[in-house]
Amino acid sequence: MMKATHLALLLLTFSSSAFGQRPTNREAMWPAPTAEDWKRPCLIRWERSWEDAVAVSQKTHRPILICVNMDGEIASEHYAGVRYRQKEIARLYKPYVCVIASVYRHNVRDYDDQGRRIPCPRFGTVTCGEHIAIEPIIYEKFLDGKRVAPRHIMVELDGKESYDIYYALDTASVFEAIEKGIATRKIQARPDPRGDRSITERVRSRDSKDREAVEKAYIQGDKKLKRALLAEAMKNPDADPSGLLRLAIFGFDQELAAQARAALARSTRPGAAEVIHEALRAPMKAEEREALLAALERLSKRSPKARRYAVVHRGLGTGSKLLDLGRWTKGLAGAEYQPALPQLFAVGEEADRARKRLRKDRRDPAALAALAYSRLLLALEAPSARGPRRGRGPSQRELLFRDALEAAEEAAKLGAKGWKLESVLALARMAGGDRKAALPHAEKAVAALPPGETGLVSARVLHLFARLRRDAIVDAHRAKRPWPPQWLTDMDSAYRVLAGHPLGTDRQVVEHFDMLSWLDAKGRAGLALQKGLARFPASWLLHDRLRGFLLKTKGVKGLEAWYRRRLQEKRQERTLPWFAGYASIVAAEFHRRARRPEQALAAYGRALAFFKQSVDQAPETRTSAEHYVAVALASKARVLFEQGALEAATDALLRSFRTRPSAASARDGLNLSAVETARMLLRALKAEKMDSLALLLQKALDGLPPEVLELPAFERRIGPSRRGLRRRR
Repeated sequence: MMKATHLALLLLTFSSSAFGQRPTNREAMWPAPTAEDWKRPCLIRWERSWEDAVAVSQKTHRPILICVNMDGEIASEHYAGVRYRQKEIARLYKPYVCVIASVYRHNVRDYDDQGRRIPCPRFGTVTCGEHIAIEPIIYEKFLDGKRVAPRHIMVELDGKESYDIYYALDTASVFEAIEKGIATRKIQARPDPRGDRSITERVRSRDSKDREAVEKAYIQGDKKLKRALLAEAMKNPDADPSGLLRLAIFGFDQELAAQARAALARSTRPGAAEVIHEALRAPMKAEEREALLAALERLSKRSPKARRYAVVHRGLGTGSKLLDLGRWTKGLAGAEYQPALPQLFAVGEEADRARKRLRKDRRDPAALAALAYSRLLLALEAPSARGPRRGRGPSQRELLFRDALEAAEEAAKLGAKGWKLESVLALARMAGGDRKAALPHAEKAVAALPPGETGLVSARVLHLFARLRRDAIVDAHRAKRPWPPQWLTDMDSAYRVLAGHPLGTDRQVVEHFDMLSWLDAKGRAGLALQKGLARFPASWLLHDRLRGFLLKTKGVKGLEAWYRRRLQEKRQERTLPWFAGYASIVAAEFHRRARRPEQALAAYGRALAFFKQSVDQAPETRTSAEHYVAVALASKARVLFEQGALEAATDALLRSFRTRPSAASARDGLNLSAVETARMLLRALKAEKMDSLALLLQKALDGLPPEVLELPAFERRIGPSRRGLRRRR
């Protein structure tokens, strides 16, 4: 078996090969794929998950080949757009069980409304969700803390590496190693028995080719065949035929859907958790629902994701024991922000009275509690308390927290109670970094808060409680420990109260939305986002989450349609055209990933118009609008370049440079910059003898600030002494 070798050795050994001489510069080394290149199908077959790949490898005795790819990185673009689509290269990969890892999403969705797969346009036989989900597994097992792309790793049946190629200076050496890995291998692969099995027997297989054939047969087959396939899935839960069961769950035949739910209830593989979670969103009989929940809870022992889903379905259907959401909603109806200064004066007067009482009796619990509360308010609000005094010991803010805690602890010892005292103890202890000690006091404070309380301390302690519950859930998930559904209910209720609190913020809405999205509670997340935008219509943070949410739920068309509808309303936020422009850029980028160049160009055109409208309507947006106009023009140039429209591409790039030179190194959503496109375009112009345009473009490049011409950090190759591949372990 070939041992892993230093890459420097590979580069010396493979100075040239049948795959071609090594070029002399980056653009020639890894030519950018053209629009025609991207139209060709990816010819390498990828497995859908790491678990599938291992199962297929063990059954066939073929080694696994891990491929790591990165959008925008010049060599990765070449592999994905050119090499993975060439028959002679695909033949080299065929003896392997191949998996692809990439953290970039190219389709907005992985499945359509009927449960049919939407293959990634970049890699072909996997969904974007699959090549994203496998990346952290590969990272943990094989990458040794280095997220480098492109990368190729051969893994043998014992789980050990034979080679790991990265930072290669050409493609020839990589393909030589891939070919040699099979040629020198002592283990013989087993013959493929696929032709001897019926389509129902192939349900048992974890091979992506068999899965694809089974799913195609289900889609095209009659009801008798569909029942037979689902019956086979019921008998073989270890095969994890989630794709097949998803088709039945989201199909229009309720009898088949019920049969699929029964099969899901018997699932033994963690891969089924997501389909069970999605199935539970639909109405069904109580016994069916309970059977699916029981399956999730059973899978929880092996899958943190299943555990998370189980708690979501148990937790969001109940009310918090600490917060009465109905009473809070009524109490905050019509509540308005109260200026802080009058509150400080009032609390200051109360503190003066407390001090007078303490002069008479130093052990007066009520007076100590009032003093603690006043110090807490000063720590939270007083302008003079803000900002650390570096190098001079604790800041005034920290000292006030300490004083508040000291007075509160003394008051508590003497028998003082109440939400104000518990709030002081919670917030002051959290300010000192003691999260564990803060939690019980936050719980007591929230439970005792009068519904409708609008002061600063109520907002802060509610937020602290929400964050502590959120952090506890995340910590338990990471540690693979079970956690009670009540935590989720408490967190959700606290954030919902804050959404109506006069001192609530858009950042809190984002925290709530992000957590619900992480839990995949889409309906509740969408509602939180909708209410947040109604209150904070110009929030960059909320529009950022809105774009992602619309893409997942409505697709690219739905994203732009949402902004078009809002722009037609009489009452609108002045900066709405700016957000519409950015949304059109995002839409264009997804059209590019899906290889729809004409639609991408149209979306960039809309973005430019929206940004112009933004500057006219809200002049304060000029600087950022010009930046994104420059980015949109550069991205448009890239599309035109890939189509072979070199003159139009040059014009768009020159306009981009003139609009905002500092944006020339800014990377778009496909991880490409104007400078990189200009270098590719310059080479093409020279090759086509378009010397006058080449001269104009070179002059424009020379006139850019020097810092924008530097290579990005991920493309600054390290020296040969640090290059290398680990020995087989």
